[in-house]
Amino acid sequence: MPDVVNSGAATPSKPAILSERWRLALLDREQVLRLGFMSAIIGLLFVLFHLMGNAVEHNVGSRSAFAWMTARWSDKISYGADYSHGWLIPLFSLAVLWYRRRELIMAPKEFCQWGLAVIVLALMIHWLGVKIQQTRLSLFALILLMWGLPLYFFGWRTARLLIFPAAYLIFCIPLTFLDTLSFPLRIFATSLSTHVANALGLGVYNSGSQIIADAAGGLKFDVADPCSGLRSLLAMLAVTAGYAYFTQKTLLKQWVLFLVGIPLALAGNSARIISIIIAAAAFGEKAALKIYHDYSGYIMFIVAVGLMVGVGALLNMDYRKQWQRFRGWVLTKEGTAAGS
Repeated sequence: MPDVVNSGAATPSKPAILSERWRLALLDREQVLRLGFMSAIIGLLFVLFHLMGNAVEHNVGSRSAFAWMTARWSDKISYGADYSHGWLIPLFSLAVLWYRRRELIMAPKEFCQWGLAVIVLALMIHWLGVKIQQTRLSLFALILLMWGLPLYFFGWRTARLLIFPAAYLIFCIPLTFLDTLSFPLRIFATSLSTHVANALGLGVYNSGSQIIADAAGGLKFDVADPCSGLRSLLAMLAVTAGYAYFTQKTLLKQWVLFLVGIPLALAGNSARIISIIIAAAAFGEKAALKIYHDYSGYIMFIVAVGLMVGVGALLNMDYRKQWQRFRGWVLTKEGTAAGS
């Protein structure tokens, strides 16, 4: 537990700023002034990152780190993987803050000197990101600052509640270096889909990233970069992180479900490719690749999300209780058999 300097607990005699009419706990003036001061600092930092956050200005024509980031959210071609899910990430973080609003306001408020260390570290990371022209480092520094400031002004017990909504913003950052995984993911998806399709009796084979079937209407399907599963992997990890946070009761189970999101996304992408092969066998190559292909992405998310919900249910299951029920059922059956 970091060293803290107690600023004094709120007392009922202090003037109330927020009313229970809005289902919020009472804040005294000292807390509101502290909140306003911190918000002003965050606002100034956003201006800093807008004016001096991007050292590779020629890429987007702006020094803004936000312009660099949103350009990659909007472009599905120039920057490799699809990062369009980035638009939804801040909204989800805000939703988490609203969901935990009572706990955040009721948490004891106290200055924490460790927050200054986090703020200094974040500013150093931003400086390094500008020097080496890595805007994503500056964006990571901004997220760290957004967590370090509440840690300093309000203490650990408040900052602890902000760890997930702040860390979740990392999904906003375009991790374009992951594009190098696109080719191995293509080969893996091609190989897995081919084996499963052959197990289903469809008779296909692969050559590199191509899936070829002489019998299924002469299908020749290339698993290109958009079909590698990288974009679905990133989006699925974001979905799994949010689902694990709200449904799993322990930190260990949350991490397990989050990490399981990786194979679930790969399984969903393979299911999509297999469905294209099945569509080609049933309706021909033209219908499968021209019509069905564009809508087959829904198959990926249906399979992956269904598996995610199933794994989450298994993690939450009370196995001891289920075992006792099973033993009781077995004993009941044995007693019935003996009585007859």
